[in-house]
Amino acid sequence: MGAEDKMKNKAQTMKGTAKEKLGDATDDESMQAEGQADKTAGNLKQAGEKIKDAFKS
Repeated sequence: MGAEDKMKNKAQTMKGTAKEKLGDATDDESMQAEGQADKTAGNLKQAGEKIKDAFKS
């Protein structure tokens, strides 16, 4: 399950980056904020996975 979670988190981060860039290109502040939120959430989840991996070793 760990590898699957990591891939989902990375996908969320990438989706957030895409939304943020789309918001920048269209001057849509709402899209920019949504992208930043997705990106941050994905990064936090990735950090949590790394912590879990550290305790497993």
